[in-house]
Amino acid sequence: MVELKAITEDNFIDAFHLRLAPGQEDFVSHPIRSLAQAYVYRDQCQPFGIYAAGKMVGYVMVIYDYDIPEYDIWHMMIDEVEQGHGYGGEALDQVMRYIATKPFGDSDRVALTCNKSNDIARRLYERKGFSATGNEDEDEIELAATVK
Repeated sequence: MVELKAITEDNFIDAFHLRLAPGQEDFVSHPIRSLAQAYVYRDQCQPFGIYAAGKMVGYVMVIYDYDIPEYDIWHMMIDEVEQGHGYGGEALDQVMRYIATKPFGDSDRVALTCNKSNDIARRLYERKGFSATGNEDEDEIELAATVK
């Protein structure tokens, strides 16, 4: 079972120790960068550690875009040695449940971007109800879903 725990002063160093598998650096930013963004956008976002059996195995951030309005999922990643155990799918389910509580504003739209070459992540997102919107930016495609 996976659970999300807010990143706090008690666990942020654990996020710094997460590692991407070789070649995945082009797909997602490391949590160090994401946590800097979380500080800047602190009134509209929540970074989470993804935990399995009491251990941080990944990271994800939820941010609310007041201009659109929509919820965005940023920088979701699972540590290289923890990949392949289903943690990403379970974490995405948890993220969607969190967003359904509308912690920052009223929107049912959830968007994320995925590197065009990241077939594994794209298949996961599509299995979870996300579909391509047609919006692209360089090597990234946008996928969106409706929170239930």
